[in-house]
Amino acid sequence: MEGRRVVIVKPMTFMNLSGNAVAPLFRKHAEGPEDLVVVHDDLDLPAGAVRLKRGGGTGGHNGLRSLREALGTPAFLRIRVGIGRPPAGEDPAEYVLTPPAPDRKGTFEEAVSAACEAAGDIARLGFDKAMTRWNAKRLGS
Repeated sequence: MEGRRVVIVKPMTFMNLSGNAVAPLFRKHAEGPEDLVVVHDDLDLPAGAVRLKRGGGTGGHNGLRSLREALGTPAFLRIRVGIGRPPAGEDPAEYVLTPPAPDRKGTFEEAVSAACEAAGDIARLGFDKAMTRWNAKRLGS
């Protein structure tokens, strides 16, 4: 990608065990946590928003918790894909595991495309410049 060697992994483990799948590949291919870019859903971003982040907490995300524990660091890079909060009364765990409603499917498909574009920007521009670009964007721009 953009002249850089990239390994793309989609863990086939349960999300809560993502670290078990990623850690061995990380140790084989990466020199440090900044060589790992994790794409993940984020309840705290509006549906369809894409933001980049360096390190940080898990925000209750069990996949990020598993990665942090397996890697021994939270310092990996992140492409956060907003899914928004569930409607009142809906269990957040159920919300994240259920496919989006038909009227929201297009928003999520566009967000996945945007996350792919963000990954290309990271390879082309470096993380800091890509983060400045993506975090300045607003939904719909």
